[in-house]
Order: sequence, then C-alpha cells, then structure tokens
Amino acid sequence: MHPCLKPAAVAVLVALPALAGAARIDIRAANPLPLARSGQTLEISAKELAPLHAKNLNLIHVTDARGDELICQAIDTDGDALHSFDAVIFQADFAAGETLTFSVTVGAKQVYQKDRFKAFSRFVRERFDDFVWENDRVAHRVYGQALETWQGEPLTSSTVDIWSKRTPRMVVNDWYLADDYHVDHGEGADFYSAGMSRGCGGSGVWAGERLWVSHNFINSRVLANGPLRVLFELEYAPFPVNGASIGETKRIALDAGQQFSRFESHYHPAVAAPLELTAAAGLKKVKNEQVELNAAQGWLAKWEAMENHAGSQGVALITAPAVFARQTEDALNHLVLIHPDASQVATYWAGFCWDKAGRFTDAQAWNRHVSEFAKGLAAPIQLKLTLLP
Repeated sequence: MHPCLKPAAVAVLVALPALAGAARIDIRAANPLPLARSGQTLEISAKELAPLHAKNLNLIHVTDARGDELICQAIDTDGDALHSFDAVIFQADFAAGETLTFSVTVGAKQVYQKDRFKAFSRFVRERFDDFVWENDRVAHRVYGQALETWQGEPLTSSTVDIWSKRTPRMVVNDWYLADDYHVDHGEGADFYSAGMSRGCGGSGVWAGERLWVSHNFINSRVLANGPLRVLFELEYAPFPVNGASIGETKRIALDAGQQFSRFESHYHPAVAAPLELTAAAGLKKVKNEQVELNAAQGWLAKWEAMENHAGSQGVALITAPAVFARQTEDALNHLVLIHPDASQVATYWAGFCWDKAGRFTDAQAWNRHVSEFAKGLAAPIQLKLTLLP
C-alpha cells in the first residue's frame, strides 16, 4: 500500500479528543505565511470525520463562515481493494496571514454537475494509450505502450508533455474528439514537442554520471477523478540502470487552481539488496531560455519562447530542500537530482504556465510564483478541528 499523497497545500490536522458522536465539526484554518494563497486544498482524514458517523464520505458537506456550501470531494488515497474513501478535500482562498472557519456536516450524497469539474483525467486507448490530465489551468499527457509500435509516428519516451490552455473549461475530451489539437481554435493547443527529453517533469535515475530512463507506461489506474483533484498511477516496466534493473510506479496528483502536479516515483529494484538511488526529474532544454535555480528553496525554473510562435511559457521543478541533491544536465535536459526516502520514493512537483493564459506573462512573475509555491509547501495551512454534539 502506498503512502497517502498529500496536496500541494498540505493541511496539518490538530484534532481535539473525539466525542462519542457529533452533529458538526468546526474547522479553524490558518495561513501562517505573509502571502496570499489562492486555491488551497484542505484535507480531512476519515479518522477525523469518524465522529460524524457518515456511512460514506461522499455524504460529507462543507460550508464556509457565511453558510455557503463549498465543493468537496471524497477521495481514495491508497487504492485499496474496497476502493473506500480515506479523506475529504475542499478548497479556499486565503489572504496573507488570514484565518478562516468552516463547518462539516453529513447530508445527501454528493452529485457533481459537469460544469463543477475543475480537474479531470483519462486513459486514451484510441490515441495509442495516451494518459491525459488537466485542471482549470493546465493540461498534460504521457505516452503508453501502444505508441512505441505505431507505424505512423512511433515514440518510445517516458516524457511529460504540455498542453497549453487558456480556458478554465475541461477540454481534453473535446480536443481528442476533434483530433485537431495542434491548432489553437481559441482555447489553446498542443504546441510542445517533448520527444525523447524529460519534457515538463519526466523522471529517471541518475547513476554513473548519466540519466537512465524507462520506456512508455504499461498500465494505468485512476484513484480520484475530480471535481477538485485527479490522482492516478502509471506503471513502468523494469529498465536498466547502470547494471541493475529497476521498475517504477509513478503517482501523480493535480488539484484545481494549481499550475503544478505532484509526482511520486516509487522505484522497485529487481533485487532485494540495498541500493542507493539518486532520482532525477527534468525540464527540456530549448534555445534562448532563461534559467533560474534556487537550491535553498528546492526549485529550478525556466522561461522560454514556445514553438510555432505560440507565445512564451514558464516551466519549473520543485522539491523539498532536504531532498534536493543538486542540479545538473545532459544533452536534452536540465535536471534536478533528488534523494528518495527510505522506501525508494522520490517526490517532486512539476508544472508550467502559458503567457497567453494571462496569469504569468514574464519570467519575473513566473519565478515569483514558483518561489511562493515552494514557500507554501514548507508552511502548510494549519487546521484545528472542534467536534460539536
């Protein structure tokens, strides 16, 4: 069983002693940073919700201090055999240093209309095993096994592709349906050629002073699919790493309102003998790019002109400073080397922006956002729960 995947703004829960039963849970959420933080995902575990005696976590409802109901999502974080929900998430915007209050109760089953979805993912068998995911800001895809042998344009690559969008609407289904997604019809397009590079956050293993990478993914599994978070796993067959053989299960999560997906690379050495791994995550090199490294905060960011005169984009990698090994590069990529944990799991965030989406229009604005996101990872929203009979 994999450990729980926490959101970009990890909610630290401080629960009071549980009562025998409760009709409501009040939450006090505090932003410890002197920075405004929009779209912060707050997570309440099944254990904290147990006093409400909900038969299923999709019966949980959350309201703000004004009494307005918020979109919330029950999620299965570990993909166990029962597919049972382990937590409930919802989102809020915080001003600098702001504290907000929320109430949690049990009600009718959550049913979401299509226009409420701000995150979505799917396996695309009809396009040679693509897997795509998006939120209201960005979209990505990775390549499955069928693409390796497609006679039209075969590609063997575990890269992470970019689909640039400038609409909050979920678009990937429509773009595949029209099959003209390399042309911008007003919402964005696939302008990016990831190829054999790491693209925007593709991973590998660094050994013998070189990068070793897997082939295309061979299996996929969706654990959560909106409206606020997508969470899925991709399985990669064992690949050679400097004389060893290592498999990988990649867990990816993307929350609504965020530029960055969270990646967990779970490495599986073929032999049980101890093996010290150094993981790597990369950003594709391009001409005339502006590159900035902040090792103290654990991030590497770039600003670059896009292909086909489509504008400019920022791309970035972020990891916790404690596991940031160093920055290096190879012929195709700028790389961040990462120390996996004791379970051979390497964790990092990767994402991008498009200037035509209007949120970040130059390198300075993008780098500031990357820095503030990294600061948010280090100082999560603090939650205190109170159970009311």
